[in-house]
Amino acid sequence: MEQPLPAERHRRILEVLGERQAVRVSTLSDLLGVSEVTVRRDLEELEHKGSLERTHGGAISTQRMGPEPAYVEAIARNAAEKDAIGEAAARFVEPGDTLFLNGGTTTLQVFRHLDAPGVRVVTNHVGMALEAADRGLELLLVGGDYRPPSNSCVGGFAADTLRRVWATKAFIGVEGVARRSGLTSPVAEEADIARLMIEQTRGEITVVADHTKLGTVADFAIAPLTVAARMVTDRGIDEEYRDDLRTMGVEVVVADERVGAPSRGG
Repeated sequence: MEQPLPAERHRRILEVLGERQAVRVSTLSDLLGVSEVTVRRDLEELEHKGSLERTHGGAISTQRMGPEPAYVEAIARNAAEKDAIGEAAARFVEPGDTLFLNGGTTTLQVFRHLDAPGVRVVTNHVGMALEAADRGLELLLVGGDYRPPSNSCVGGFAADTLRRVWATKAFIGVEGVARRSGLTSPVAEEADIARLMIEQTRGEITVVADHTKLGTVADFAIAPLTVAARMVTDRGIDEEYRDDLRTMGVEVVVADERVGAPSRGG
């Protein structure tokens, strides 16, 4: 049987990834009728082109993020998953914690599920301030330039305030999560705020992201994935991706949107 040419193999690999989001080397070897050594070489070439990311057992698809959605659109996307992620993430908050929560629709769900006593929230998310009445927590809203797409404040004023605070924990929402590119944002100012929150946190960093953000690369880098102690996501995460994050030392907590109960991996 004649083996497919490299270009044909590459095309087929990307087709399979488009269908499955993740695939193992052994599976590709069977589908293409070539050795696993050849498949690994193909994956290395495609990763170099930015078409995918290799994992320990195969590869996962990557995609460039398109235009930033409007806030009303973003808050409606995967709403059940984000609610479950927020509930699962909030369980890692302890009494008396000082928390950083950046702008975004998933971190808003974390805020909504906070119930530990004596918690202080430091955020650039205007929506959290609007919901803070009668919550029994202290909230510090940093000022700055208001951005409607994220319903948050950014810029020098926000950064100056954040530099005066040391948080015990941070919950960071992102638009992109990828092994090589790390945590990313489509907006430079949003990336700056998230990065500063990470730098000013003395305890654990928790990334909150629904499964559609996994394998996505936005234009502006926030930090490597390894800054996170854990990532809280939903059941749409591929097992291959979950295993790869575990090998990087990132705990993966999968929230169940039906009951809000988290399960852990890694």
